[in-house]
Amino acid sequence: MINPHQLRILLEVLDAGSFAAAAPRLNLTASAVSQQISSLERASGVKLFERSARAAVPLPAADAMARHARIVLTELESLVAASSAAERSSSHVELRVGIFPSLASHLIPRLMHDDAWLASGIQLQLSVGEPAHSVRGLRSENGLDVALVFQVGQGGLAWPAALKRTWLAEDPFVFVIPEAWGFEANTALSPAQLADMPWIMHHPGASDAVVIANLFASLGMQPRVVAYSDDFNSTLSLVASGLGAALVPKLALTNIPYGTQSINIPEAKLSRSVLALTNKAPARSARDVHENERASVPSVQNAAAVFVERVSALLAEAPR
Repeated sequence: MINPHQLRILLEVLDAGSFAAAAPRLNLTASAVSQQISSLERASGVKLFERSARAAVPLPAADAMARHARIVLTELESLVAASSAAERSSSHVELRVGIFPSLASHLIPRLMHDDAWLASGIQLQLSVGEPAHSVRGLRSENGLDVALVFQVGQGGLAWPAALKRTWLAEDPFVFVIPEAWGFEANTALSPAQLADMPWIMHHPGASDAVVIANLFASLGMQPRVVAYSDDFNSTLSLVASGLGAALVPKLALTNIPYGTQSINIPEAKLSRSVLALTNKAPARSARDVHENERASVPSVQNAAAVFVERVSALLAEAPR
């Protein structure tokens, strides 16, 4: 029977030009190479080389076999790769998670170094986007298994009653100002001290913008708006440039740029709730049934529960 090792030796011999030249490449002696080629000839019933006392000259049959050998060896490599992938997928469950950007920047690096999470063997497929996008993905066929979202106040984001809601943490909003304004970091200021300063605000009409506008109104502040931005990284860069102050969630301060500092207005208290949304009933029942046939592998629902528990634990750890 022809074996792949013999075919690889044939290709090396043809590439090197002789048995002797191929031997060092294969970590064999020239005699061992010759014996392997002879075994290949016997197994195939085809004479591949014309041997003489001084050389072994490849025959047309050797070239023809080499062309097909390359195809066969490539297919064998694909077969092994596919089998290995199937083995990995049979021992691990993949969890599809939607997550909003500021939480992804804060959470995922910590999760990837969390021993308890790594021990679970659960594989993540992430979709980073705004909460509304994640909610839609959670309800679509073959969509997300978990959506990590936020909600400011009681309005804004809505989701179907069929989704299970798990509270994870409160993410407080923080006042951030340019360092060039000369206030000490974390200084307690009154609303009046910032009332006439320039501000970077959310675009009007967004749920966050409405809640923040109501907060400013309750403080008797009418901010002088110099920019609108719904991207926290851009907002912080604008603050660092000295353009104005902003109110941003603490999770967005994971990579706060140089030139910014936070201050405290004791009268101003605002936070957003970080929530995990999952399907009360399996969204991909066929997939769950298949996985539940393997007792050693967690179902998607069990994997989701493990994920939510680890996220909750990591968010509870100080500091944030």
